[in-house]
This record gives sequence, structure tokens and C-alpha cells, in this order.
Amino acid sequence: MDDKTVLLNAARIDFDGKIDMCSLASQVTVYDDTPAELICQRAQGHRIVVTKEMPMPAAVIDALPSCVQLICEAGTGYNNIDLDAARRRGIAVCNIPAYSTQRVAHTVIMMLLALASSMGVQKAMLARGDHRNFTDHLAVPHTEVNGKTLGIIGAGTIGREVMRVARAMDMQILAYTRTPRPDEDGIRYVALDEVLKNCDYLSLHCPLTEDTRHMIDRRALELMKPTACVINTSRGALIDQPALIEALQQGVIAGAGLDVLEQEPPAEDCPLYTMDNVILTPHMGWKGLETRQRLVSLLAQNIRHFVAGDPINRVV
Repeated sequence: MDDKTVLLNAARIDFDGKIDMCSLASQVTVYDDTPAELICQRAQGHRIVVTKEMPMPAAVIDALPSCVQLICEAGTGYNNIDLDAARRRGIAVCNIPAYSTQRVAHTVIMMLLALASSMGVQKAMLARGDHRNFTDHLAVPHTEVNGKTLGIIGAGTIGREVMRVARAMDMQILAYTRTPRPDEDGIRYVALDEVLKNCDYLSLHCPLTEDTRHMIDRRALELMKPTACVINTSRGALIDQPALIEALQQGVIAGAGLDVLEQEPPAEDCPLYTMDNVILTPHMGWKGLETRQRLVSLLAQNIRHFVAGDPINRVV
């Protein structure tokens, strides 16, 4: 079976040494990381190249050896791969669209509930020895989420799972998608500006493209309620980060939950690190142990189907 596979940056997935990569194919070469200048050399002799969020621009794809027939992105988003270049070379590209659905959705709900209860503010108060929440009753806002409106941008697999959990908490849903959909029980599909103006919480669930880059910019933030919060577990560049920081500092919106940023990791002096009204996590939505084990299992399925001539999850 011609399934010779190279995984170029395994440390992105197996950062704790708990993931077995041997199940990917019958012949697997694994590198913890690969600098750009060694990608083509390490791909030599392999039919399948597996990457995790590694930049694969046209210059790299054009230089790949002729033996490479498949680039398998070990994740949902594939904006790191130049699809036009892959198409020109006749190299198939596939992804893993649903391996982290529940884990990422639960990260959204965790952030939503933490923002509703001012958990970040309360933890910061304790860290500096401020015990007023215990001695003077609760000194920070603490609100219910039932009856509140959750705005969803992008109603794919993860967005739909977030809706399901939010509906179980009796939230109302306003959703914006590129393709019009009929309304459902507790879910209305509306224009983007209507979502922005009326949501109490906004959660982003769309891919990063030229059309969606910085879709949450200064104008979008100014449309939102001053009590609203934005949550992003999708791609950092969906939000104009300087505009968001300014909006948070000036009270244009109340808070943010961010699992992804435009620059990862953020600069050491990034204001988001120290803002009480921000919950910042290190792109952890997909990093649970079970989630990563599922990812490797689904990668192996992609590879087996491709080798059998029945490719699945193809984007090119």
C-alpha cells in the first residue's frame, strides 16, 4: 500500500507526548517541527504530507517533489495552504472538519458564562488581595444568560453546536450566514448588522478568507451594545485586534473571550494579557487529549480513503 506519509510538525499535536502517531499510515515519518527551508527536502519520497496550521504558500507548494499527491491539514481551517497552487500542481488537499466540534463549542460556553459572572474581574481582585466581593456583597456585575441573545456568525458544525447548548440555557439566537436559512425554534437568521446591534454575546464561527478578515472592525464594534461581549474561538484575524483593544479600553463593548489572536502567541506587551474584562486562552479549544486522539484517528481515515481512491474531506 503506497501510503508513505510525513508529518512535518507533530509537536503542534503531540505537545505532551501522549499521542500515538503510528496509526496514521503503514509508513510514517514524524518531525516535531520543520523550518520552511526543509519542507521540500523532508517531503521527498512521501506521497502524503500532513501539517498542522503550518504555512504552505505557493512558493513551497510549487517546489514540492512530484511524489507528493496529498496535503492533509490536521485541523478544520486551511487558510494556511495556498489552494490555487495546490490545484495547479494537481495536489489534493483535505482537512478534518469536525474533530473538535464539542470541545470548541464548550470553550465558547465556558467563556460566555465566565463573562456573564465577571469571573475574570473577580479572579483579578483576589490576585491583588481585594476581598470586597466577600465582605461588601458582590461588587461586580453578575448576570443571567437565560433570556439573553447570542449572536452567531457562521452556522457550520461548531456554530450549530454552540446554538444547541445555548438554546438549552434558554438563550435566544440571532445568526448570520452567507447562505439564507429558514428560522428555527429560538433561532432567527438575520443580516449581520442586526446580529451586531441586538446581541448580548457574539460568537464567531467562520473561516478566515479575504472577505472575513477583520469583519469585526471598529464599525462593527460600534454597532454593538456597550454591555455586549465578543467571543472568538475561530481565527484571530476575523477581528481587527487594535480596534478591539480600543473598544474594550473605552467601554464601547463590555468584554471579550479570545481563544485565538491574529498573532499567536501575542507580543509580551499585548494589553489583552492584563485586561480584567478579557478572558484570554492559548488557542486551546482543540487541544484536549480526547480531541487530539480523535484528530489522529480522523487523519488516518483521510489517508486510508485517499490511498483507496475514495478521498474524503477534500477542499481541492
